[in-house]
Amino acid sequence: MANNKNQQQTASGTNIQHVKQQNAQAGQAQGQYGTEYASETDVQHVKQQNQQAEANKAKASGNYGQQQ
Repeated sequence: MANNKNQQQTASGTNIQHVKQQNAQAGQAQGQYGTEYASETDVQHVKQQNQQAEANKAKASGNYGQQQ
């Protein structure tokens, strides 16, 4: 097998610098979009909506099959 230490490729032929560049670009893009959406989310409002949905679900499922 050829020695690839001085080359910028792995044994399978992958260009190491190209992969590093792609990873860096992906990390930058994720940082931009991730913080954008996180800053627009009102966590307390989402928790309230989730609690209300659970309460409605429990109320609806509790009424089936019962005589009133």
